[in-house]
Amino acid sequence: MSFLRSAAASTRHHARSVTVDAPARLHLGFLDPNGSLGRRFASLGLVIEGFEARLAVSAAARNAVEIGAGLGTVPGQDENRERIARYLDLLQRETGLETPLSLRLNAAPPPHSGFGSGTQLALAVGRAFCTWHGLEVPTRRLAAILGRGKRSGVGIAGFDRGGLLLDGGPGADGSAAPLLAHATFPAEWTVMLVLDERMDGLCGAAERVAMDALAPFPRALAADLSHQVLMRVLPAVIERDFEPFAAGVSHVQRLIGDYFAPAQGGSMYTSAAVGHMLEWLRGIEAAAIGQSSWGPTGFAILRSRAVAERVLAAARAAGVLDPALRVVLTTANNRGARVGLGAPALQRA
Repeated sequence: MSFLRSAAASTRHHARSVTVDAPARLHLGFLDPNGSLGRRFASLGLVIEGFEARLAVSAAARNAVEIGAGLGTVPGQDENRERIARYLDLLQRETGLETPLSLRLNAAPPPHSGFGSGTQLALAVGRAFCTWHGLEVPTRRLAAILGRGKRSGVGIAGFDRGGLLLDGGPGADGSAAPLLAHATFPAEWTVMLVLDERMDGLCGAAERVAMDALAPFPRALAADLSHQVLMRVLPAVIERDFEPFAAGVSHVQRLIGDYFAPAQGGSMYTSAAVGHMLEWLRGIEAAAIGQSSWGPTGFAILRSRAVAERVLAAARAAGVLDPALRVVLTTANNRGARVGLGAPALQRA
């Protein structure tokens, strides 16, 4: 009997309704894509406010997946509907709990844009399903059941904790990456997101082909990345020392971006317009600059909202911000996902 089936046997009553807000994350870089010491990847990531996947679950006459009216023009809604239905089917088969449910997606980030939308959606469905049935299932277990975390674990750990996270890369058996370090991110440091909604980042089969075609990652560069994160980025966040944090993340992004450039048209940025704006910003202000995952979303983390607003106004005045780009100012999420319960409260046999 599986863990979920064993847990299901002790459930007597379930919640009338459940809502889950799963936060987005920025992927700030891998430490060792080739695994020079035998363990591949390891990831640095930051959970952010905004761009949540918001899901509501309630009883139904038959399984149903709905997309909120406000999401009608968002790219990827058919893909999201298919994913939610597939995740629900997996969970029902794993647990043997086949009570029909209605799942309504009320908000979602743009897919394939660097926000970890697939993991958000999977974990939102998993946590809502388990909470509705009164099951206590660790997030890492849910991720494994739903096929998430095969490279990066920061979205999984970020779902539970938020903040800045460092994982150790997935295990040799495919298990989700262990969390190595977590830090509360300074609330005043402001994240400027630069979105190019005209394109998607690599995903699926195209991502696998691109990864396989890359040259071996030099061990010396993996050592440099690890040194930057361990002795520069993490201490700076803990001590709220902005400049070494910004310099460290930018250095990591430059090295890893150069490595992935052959899969991105020769640039560390998927979107040339995003790259043009951020490279201009690099020359005028201390900032942690780069691209989240395969992009096309780029980011600049600045020391305050006032600085971010000043820089954004200067970019517009200088004409370096393509009118087709969308810029969003936000902050870190230091709490992780939010789960809401409808009456009655969960009861256990």
